[in-house]
Amino acid sequence: MSDTPHWSDIRHWMRPGTLQLQGLPPLSLYIHLPWCLKKCPYCDFNSHEWSATSAPGQSMPEQAYLDALRADLEAALPLIWGRQVHSVFIGGGTPSLFSPEAIDRLLGDVRALLKLDADAEITLEANPGTFEKDRFKAFRAAGVTRLSIGVQSFNDAHLKALGRVHDRAQAMAAVEEAAQAFDTFNLDIMYALPGQTLAQCEDDIRTALSFQPPHISIYHLTIEPNTVFAKFPPQVPEDDDAYAMLDRITELTAEQGLGRYEVSAYARAGHRCWHNLNYWQFGDYLGIGAGAHSKLSFAHRVVRQVRAREPRLYMDKARAGDAVVSVEEVTRKELPFEYMLNALRLRHGFELQQFTDRTGLPLSSIQPALDQAVQKGLIESAGGVVTPTERGFDFLSDLQGLFLSN
Repeated sequence: MSDTPHWSDIRHWMRPGTLQLQGLPPLSLYIHLPWCLKKCPYCDFNSHEWSATSAPGQSMPEQAYLDALRADLEAALPLIWGRQVHSVFIGGGTPSLFSPEAIDRLLGDVRALLKLDADAEITLEANPGTFEKDRFKAFRAAGVTRLSIGVQSFNDAHLKALGRVHDRAQAMAAVEEAAQAFDTFNLDIMYALPGQTLAQCEDDIRTALSFQPPHISIYHLTIEPNTVFAKFPPQVPEDDDAYAMLDRITELTAEQGLGRYEVSAYARAGHRCWHNLNYWQFGDYLGIGAGAHSKLSFAHRVVRQVRAREPRLYMDKARAGDAVVSVEEVTRKELPFEYMLNALRLRHGFELQQFTDRTGLPLSSIQPALDQAVQKGLIESAGGVVTPTERGFDFLSDLQGLFLSN
């Protein structure tokens, strides 16, 4: 019999260690639904084309997957026993491929097993290509409070280049329906697309803003390893052109009352994404579902977990109570960079006290790097709050790199 403790053995994680966390950070739940209609050429997420993993005509195994998620969550409960959950994010893949009835059952299981805040933010990712009339209203009735729509562009040529399964008309119809069904929703938009001009980028943003979205996430198209675009790179705008696009995006969103509160996130007052803020503030999150990642804190350590990536293997392992395939403690040397990688993305920065609270480390562990960042004009530090400067925001990877352990 192996001496290695099971990943859910709370006594193992509660044993004495070198960190001293005075309290535990807020906790979120991430749920991964891994299937898509089609894999996009830029996507490096753990997503799987349903047609590629199924026999012809076979329907998606909604109930079997929900059974696996429930078993996975039940096995993880000892690690988060008694802790309040403030937000749920259902991501993918394309979660809106799942029926509203399936999402209703999923959220029912979550509420039965966890101490979920009565007013918890519950986000569901949706794609216009899976949109049909009244489907979003049905998700709202199932308990979803916030919809995040993967529009990416309103330009048909760019949507085709990105391999999206929807067109401009479907995107417009989906956003219109979301605006009617939800008090708060997010639009995902990309810029620096293959062949995109500044005028076309501006047209995308103006179209998005015409729907009065409370929140927009705007991402620079990046060519990720192990994607189709990495193998066959498209012709994308030069860096200077991409910077000009971002400047224009920030101007246009500000004119409409959306403040840039994170590198890629713009929101109206009261509509910031609580779930993502918790990531950026080094909060805890339990991730269930194929390939999901978790970050959990205990009195003397911070632990990361990864679940099995391939959906069918995940379902088998989850039902056996053994979905986790990788567990590691974040070392003292790694913690400063792990914290700063997230916190420095925030426009309003972070409180120095929060660094101590969330990592269990003294401020002396980051003071030399903070001093260096101030000298380089990358941050300002006053009143116990550290804020990235405009320069720090523009050269974020350089700023974060100062906190890498040597």
